Amino acid sequence: METLKFVALDHEDLEVISAHLQDAEVKVADVHWRPDEKRLVLGLDRFDWLAAYSEEPELRRCRSALRFERVLACKCKHVNPAGKDAVLNLLAIEFAPGDSPAGAVMLTFSGGATLRVEVECLEAELADIGPSWATAVRPAHLDDVDSPNFPDGKTLTA
Repeated sequence: METLKFVALDHEDLEVISAHLQDAEVKVADVHWRPDEKRLVLGLDRFDWLAAYSEEPELRRCRSALRFERVLACKCKHVNPAGKDAVLNLLAIEFAPGDSPAGAVMLTFSGGATLRVEVECLEAELADIGPSWATAVRPAHLDDVDSPNFPDGKTLTA
């Protein structure tokens, strides 16, 4: 598994990070909002989509970190910060521009949970920080049901 490291300074960069983090698992305890540092850091278990669709498909996850700098506020919806053991399934990350260069980064999770990260400007980094490991399931979406590339018996609904 190739180690990933990306920096996002605009919405197009963030789309690349979002694609690599689709179906990452995030434990609520691994969301760290540091207002004094204007920083938000998330520890994630990233699903390796590139390996899943390679010539010799492998189902793997890797420990990764996603960091946002110049954060003004972090708000959550349908996330209980006290439920530290709850696991969120990340679906997408999007940037909504505001008064340039400011805006809001929306992290959308399955089940309607969201994190809204208000930023002075977009400055994010995704980095793999740990080893990868095999997993028995590939995340599935409703449009995957009829997919010929779907590994037999290895499904997980999101």
